[in-house]
Amino acid sequence: MSDYEHIGFTIQDGVATITLNRPDRLNSLTQKMTRELLDAIKVCGRDDAIRAVVVTGAGKGFCAGQDLAEFQEAVGTTSVSEHLQGGFNRIVLSLYELEKPVIASVNGVAAGAGLGVVLACDLRIASEKASFTAAFIGIGLVPDSGVSWFLHRQLGPARAFEFLVTGERLSAAQALGLGLVNRVATTDDLESATQELAARLAQGPTRGIGLTKRVLHRAASLDLAQTLAYEALSQDIAHATADHREGVAAFLEKRPPQFKGV
Repeated sequence: MSDYEHIGFTIQDGVATITLNRPDRLNSLTQKMTRELLDAIKVCGRDDAIRAVVVTGAGKGFCAGQDLAEFQEAVGTTSVSEHLQGGFNRIVLSLYELEKPVIASVNGVAAGAGLGVVLACDLRIASEKASFTAAFIGIGLVPDSGVSWFLHRQLGPARAFEFLVTGERLSAAQALGLGLVNRVATTDDLESATQELAARLAQGPTRGIGLTKRVLHRAASLDLAQTLAYEALSQDIAHATADHREGVAAFLEKRPPQFKGV
């Protein structure tokens, strides 16, 4: 897929920027947007020239979640489970498993499945005007798109339950205090702060960053002995990369390393 209708996709200096682009609907997710987003993420994984990824939204919102009008039509032809498995679940897994750094640049509200997209990213920078809500309980539904999994791990079970069943909306400052976002920027500075971080990561050892991401994910479900063994195996892979050799050479020669992402 080369031409996108509901997302923007640009690549510059090793950074791919995916922009959810239905601003008149707060970038709520349609089946077409889902297909386009999955295609763009696939491109990010396959293209070695892409070494960092930014996901953001056009207009005043990041993503308000599922487009409810389309959802009502979709469930008439398929089950909710099949709808999720074929769409949102694949987006969340694709972002989470992408072995490149992914930054969510949260410019406005992130709700429902939109919150799941944010939480699936590795790093999160929020505008001071951003807000976060699960929203599912407000229409009598349970969390999906990985929201329960991420929140349980990041907030703990009691705080996650409170957030989910009260329909609470967190401000950017509250999300920062809870560790749900890494940084908060002014609205005017959000794009530059995001691009600065993305550029820094894009100049790093991409394989090493991807392996670090893989190790952290596995460590969440392993005991210490298993984690030590998995770290050792991953270190074998990292040790064989050209970026490792460049890093060692730069250290010995007392100069900044010039990583190529290989």
